[in-house]
Amino acid sequence: MSQGRLVAVVGPSGVGKDSVMAALVEADPAWMLARRVITRPSEAGGEDFEGVSEEAFRARDAAGEFLLSWEAHGLHYGVPRAIEQDLAAGRTVLVNLSRAVLLQAQTLRPDLQVISLTAPPEVLAARLSGRGREAEDEQKRRLSRGSLPLPEGLAQVHRIDNSGALDDTVAAVRAALQPESV
Repeated sequence: MSQGRLVAVVGPSGVGKDSVMAALVEADPAWMLARRVITRPSEAGGEDFEGVSEEAFRARDAAGEFLLSWEAHGLHYGVPRAIEQDLAAGRTVLVNLSRAVLLQAQTLRPDLQVISLTAPPEVLAARLSGRGREAEDEQKRRLSRGSLPLPEGLAQVHRIDNSGALDDTVAAVRAALQPESV
C-alpha cells in the first residue's frame, strides 16, 4: 500500500477549518481527521478534540506522544504521534495546524500539502461571533491575526476561498489535492 499524505488545513479563526475538514472526511472515507489534544475543557465545544490539563499536556509532550506541538491563543496543542500509523496505512490525514508549525511539519513529511482557507474579514467576524466560544476582545484579537502570512519555504500550498457554500469549498479542495479524480 502506498504511503498516505498529511494535509495541513490552516487559516484565520472563523474561516471554517473544522467544517471543511469534517465535510472532506464525509466525502471520502479514505480520509480521516487527526484528533488534536488541547489544553481547554472538552465541553468548550467546537472541533472534536481531547481536552487535557496543562500538566497532563506537558507530561505527554515530554514523553514524546506528539508528532507536533505548539502554543497559540494561550493554549497548548498537540497532534498525536499515532497518526503515523494511519499515514503508513495509506490514509490521507487532515489536521488543523498553526502556521507556526508548518515548516516543522514539512520537515517531518516533505510531501505535506497545505490547504490555506481564506474568507473576507466580515465573514470571519460573523462566524466568530456566531460560534460564541470567545469573548468580544478575544474575537477582535483573533481577527487581527487573520492576515498573517504563511511561512516562506512551503512546497505545496493551495489557497481556497471559504466564504461561499461548503460544498463549493469541498469541491475546490478535492480538485486541488486530487486533480486526477475531478
